[in-house]
Amino acid sequence: MEAARPRSAEPLIRSATPISASEAALWERLLDPAGPELTSEAARYILDLHFPEPDVARMHSLAEKARESTLTLDEHIELDNYERVGHVLSLMKSKARKALKKAQSSN
Repeated sequence: MEAARPRSAEPLIRSATPISASEAALWERLLDPAGPELTSEAARYILDLHFPEPDVARMHSLAEKARESTLTLDEHIELDNYERVGHVLSLMKSKARKALKKAQSSN
């Protein structure tokens, strides 16, 4: 008697609409500009967010090491973390700018 083989999900995956699962794509969908509007106060707060100077200096240091191909594994992970957080911050600021622009045009 032959053992039952698990059904493959491959045909289901092929028929589904491809959706990007990158972290940036997930955040972009979460922060969808067509979604709920930010208040002007919240939008201004988001636009004021920035990395503290020690973090900026660390990013520059890591970028230099990356150009020299001397990053350790831990430093590579750290640089990736800064990059991901930076992308999310950019998406949040984009939504904030759109919210403020919409608020200004409706006044």
